[in-house]
This record gives sequence, structure tokens and C-alpha cells, in this order.
Amino acid sequence: MKSIYYPSKRFIRFLIVGVINTFFGYSLFALLLLLNLRYEIASLVSILCGVFFNFKTIGVIVFKNKNNTLVFKFIGVYAIIYLMQIFLLKQLIAYKINLFLAGALILLPLALVSYTLNKIFVFPKDKPKKM
Repeated sequence: MKSIYYPSKRFIRFLIVGVINTFFGYSLFALLLLLNLRYEIASLVSILCGVFFNFKTIGVIVFKNKNNTLVFKFIGVYAIIYLMQIFLLKQLIAYKINLFLAGALILLPLALVSYTLNKIFVFPKDKPKKM
């Protein structure tokens, strides 16, 4: 019986891969802000650059799935994450929170949403066939 207090091995793998993917994405986001790009553009570029790398790492390492045809669903999940990210950044900016801090504050909530959407829509476990 699984306890709700212990995360699954798959979720632990997601967090480890997510740290690498997040470091890359946030570093690029911060760099683009430092280059005076608007946060909408910085966010879009950082997400686009990470999509294909993230697809392979999350698909293969986390969900043990090498099916490249799922990339379109994966991109759909990232589109949702992008829209959520822009919405959350706008909300935090309205409260005069620094963009760098705002970007860092929304990392964990967006990671949880990303894991859930990927688990349900992109890499669902195959249901056992009834005989």
C-alpha cells in the first residue's frame, strides 16, 4: 500500500530531471531579462529552447517512454504552462514583486502542474488489457 507521505520513484526522477531542466530554463529567462527583453519574450524563448531537451529527459528518464510522436502533446502541455507562467508573473508584478523573484516563486507550482499534466495527458500508463 502506497503512503501519501512518500513520493513515487517516478516523481523523484521528475524532480531530479526538473532541477536540471529548471536550472537551464530559469538561467536563460534571467539572462534574457538582463539583456532587457520583455518578460513575455524571455519566458517564451526559455520555454521553446527547453521543450525538446525536456521532452527527451522527461519522457525517457521519468516516464520510461521513447515515443517521439508524443512531442505534440508535450508541446501542448508547455503551451499551458507558458500561459500560466505569464498569468502568474503578471499577478506578482502587480504586487510590485521583482521579476527575478517572481520567476523563482512560481517554479515549484508550475513544476507540479507540469508533472500532473504530463502524467495524465502525455505519458499515461497503459491500462492493463482484460482477457
